[in-house]
Amino acid sequence: MIIAVDGPAASGKGTLASGLARHYRLPYLDTGLLYRAVGRAVEAYEDSEQFEERAIAAALTLDEGDIDPEFLLSAKIGTLASKVAVIGAVRRALFDYQRDFATQDNGAVLDGRDIGTTICPEADVKLFIQADSKARMERRARQLEARGQAVDRYALYHQIEERDARDMANPNGGFYKANDAHLLDTTLLDIEAALRAAIAIVDGTMARKAEASL
Repeated sequence: MIIAVDGPAASGKGTLASGLARHYRLPYLDTGLLYRAVGRAVEAYEDSEQFEERAIAAALTLDEGDIDPEFLLSAKIGTLASKVAVIGAVRRALFDYQRDFATQDNGAVLDGRDIGTTICPEADVKLFIQADSKARMERRARQLEARGQAVDRYALYHQIEERDARDMANPNGGFYKANDAHLLDTTLLDIEAALRAAIAIVDGTMARKAEASL
């Protein structure tokens, strides 16, 4: 079973995807960390003419050792991630990594922005997670503060809004709700309630598919 979980930053998609992976005992990949790792690798070149070239090289040589959430969850790295994600060659370099993970034996859970539209359009269940910008800003702020980082909430709010706009306008991306994706708004839901809702969507979808195949 392949479960695709898409949505904007801090919508809760990562928490839900990892919870679904535990519940169904499936391997889990946060694909956003791939782009964050590439962004971190080229941070020194952000304002350089070499930025795109360096980002492509970083994507082509990315390995598991580069994907450490401890160093990748800052707002700054999130902004860099969205900047490298608009580079077509970067997306192509990371495509096979994601496809190989998704198509392993017994399936997987992946979260990101284009899993259900580009990476795994054949996914058994697709969820698109959303929440309003203010709620997402506060969640990300608490996450960063728990890691000991100082947070400017005003700046963080605008970074989230700018990243949403950049991701949705990305000509090489697929950041939109797939026609067969289930929409789940987590603005007013705590983690437990959101996960229960996501599990109900997965169970219901798989049950209907099983009935249709009879």
